[in-house]
Amino acid sequence: MTVPQLPRSMRASVMTGVGAVVVEERRMPVPGPGDVLVQVDAVGVCGSDTHFFTEGHIGELVVEGPLVLGHECAGTIVAVGAGITEGRLGERVAVEPQRNCGTCWYCKSGRYNLCPHMEFYGCPPFDGAFAQYALIRADFAHPIPESMSAIHAALLEPLSVGIWAARKAAVTAGSRVLISGAGPVGLLTAQVAVTFGATEVVVTDVSPHRLGIAEEVGATRTIDVTRENLDGIEVDSFIDCSGNATAIVAGIKACRPAGRVVLVGMGADEITIPLGVIQNREIELTGVFRYADTWPTAIALVGAGRIQLDPLVTGVFPLDEVGPALLAAGTDAHSIKTIVEPFR
Repeated sequence: MTVPQLPRSMRASVMTGVGAVVVEERRMPVPGPGDVLVQVDAVGVCGSDTHFFTEGHIGELVVEGPLVLGHECAGTIVAVGAGITEGRLGERVAVEPQRNCGTCWYCKSGRYNLCPHMEFYGCPPFDGAFAQYALIRADFAHPIPESMSAIHAALLEPLSVGIWAARKAAVTAGSRVLISGAGPVGLLTAQVAVTFGATEVVVTDVSPHRLGIAEEVGATRTIDVTRENLDGIEVDSFIDCSGNATAIVAGIKACRPAGRVVLVGMGADEITIPLGVIQNREIELTGVFRYADTWPTAIALVGAGRIQLDPLVTGVFPLDEVGPALLAAGTDAHSIKTIVEPFR
């Protein structure tokens, strides 16, 4: 069922080639069974969006045709498909931007983020949320409290990455955690580590500005790795949010025996790691690929005021300026997280 007041078309920012986006009029999406149509009120720009935009691919994922980027989003339900109660109309939601098959072994075992049939917003060939409206499965449109802004709700997506990383790193009360990279995910992961009970949260980066924000949001120590090394640091968990090979090797060496290493950042497809250290210390090493069942925790943490999001937001752009929003992180030394508001 749709709402009669909805327009017949919408505006969407479409990537037409490497470094090129245009705003197009597109037919209004119609929700199918089990789906809801969300009016997109805010979309965060992720590093993966920028990578697709500037490089045209991430590993084997290649942009081969027109594509709407964007996956960190929130908005308001304006139409529902068959099987979804009309009571959800007008509900403000944060969107978990993925559609899994629900029938494979990974889905049934609770690891739906690894579903081989996943359709993920803004990941070719699936369109994302740099548009005025987007479809999502109803159970992945998570209700948010009235007190939560659309911008904060959009940032529940990168916060979910931090939650998933902290869970995989087994962060708990009294943990000592090292995080490399003070970008949006690193800053959010540091805050999650604190809320999970870590008593030492060390954040490294090459930007004094970003390290200053890390201190502002709760890091117990920051290290500018252009001036200082990690000598003398021993941690229970190391979470890399930089993708930098040198940072990864240094972090592995800083892990205590039986410690955990979690790789989040996107970097080179292959790097050399100190296998002797990993073997002799029985260090557990794993990666992070998106998330599963993190939105309830993210909503609760932000709703309780346990996570600071405003220090991360450094720019808000209209739909007509998606290109500059995508490039801001690479051209502005003080840019951390840019937001697109499709109706601005």
